[in-house]
Amino acid sequence: MNWDDTTDTDTGVDAERLVGAVADREDQAVEAALRPKDLGEFIGQEKVREQLDLVLRAARARGATADHVLLSGAPGLGKTTLSMIIAAEMGAPIRITSGPAIQHAGDLAAILSSLQEGEVLFLDEIHRMSRPAEEMLYMAMEDFRVDVIVGKGPGATAIPLELPPFTLVGATTRAGLLPPPLRDRFGFTAHMEFYEPTELKRVVHRSANLLDVEIDPAGAAEIAGRSRGTPRIANRLLRRVRDYAQVKADGLINREIAHAALAVYEVDERGLDRLDRAVLEALLKLFGGGPVGLSTLAVAVGEERETVEEVAEPFLVREGLLARTPRGRVATPAAWAHLGLTAPRGAAGGTGQQDLFGT
Repeated sequence: MNWDDTTDTDTGVDAERLVGAVADREDQAVEAALRPKDLGEFIGQEKVREQLDLVLRAARARGATADHVLLSGAPGLGKTTLSMIIAAEMGAPIRITSGPAIQHAGDLAAILSSLQEGEVLFLDEIHRMSRPAEEMLYMAMEDFRVDVIVGKGPGATAIPLELPPFTLVGATTRAGLLPPPLRDRFGFTAHMEFYEPTELKRVVHRSANLLDVEIDPAGAAEIAGRSRGTPRIANRLLRRVRDYAQVKADGLINREIAHAALAVYEVDERGLDRLDRAVLEALLKLFGGGPVGLSTLAVAVGEERETVEEVAEPFLVREGLLARTPRGRVATPAAWAHLGLTAPRGAAGGTGQQDLFGT
């Protein structure tokens, strides 16, 4: 069971959703107890685990600090967990901070100058760090040295400050925003993929055991199938289904209990919630499947444009239920089928060749 916590909290719409991948305070408290302690316990991300294991074992054999590591991927896939495992595997302490917390180069200098030799510095949302701090980080990563500027104007003096060797673990949900000079200074880069249902089923079983929740394989599979490929969401759904099972049943989670519980929380078989379905229903019922502009669609569902674009659309596109086109948003045949509706003749997404060639 693996997911991020600590620094990728948010107070926006996604943090309030049961299927949102951003951690809230409850998630943080529970995840601290469920977090795997080493690579052997970490479920999923097979290639990343294998590659990272080689990097860490080689560093230990040399008696050196591990190379700097960049982890990219969606929230909730295990970036913070892996950073803590890296520190544990290297037998080193870990310091945790985030890009938005470092607004000035002095903030970063204060953190770097207090590091111990071999310590792991985890920098979440590294793409949101200020530019002056980012430029200071270049030298720190490459030469283990920073220049501290004393004074202002023509009389300013740069005082070089030697740093002990350390390992930086950077995490980002938007790797494309990182400037090439920063990306190039990481010795190992890994992209975290979404989980398969079979992997999430193992996550649910492991978490259920740690939470002392009784669950059968069918119940675990039902929760895993609605978890959007994200362990954090799987564990959040497990806790809500546990509550339902304790109140409405005898505490055992089977397929029927999981199905009934998630129906109460409006999470359907594909992991869509109220907001997702509202977007699809507006697109299909009001606009015939599109194309329709984002602003118009947002008004139709009573949400802000940014909420629809950044919160609802990414999963709908990934599931193949919605497409973004130059003319606007278009529903796919899978969207019509998922809502049990029949696409009108000539509707966008109904018969692809008709729409493409107008025949």
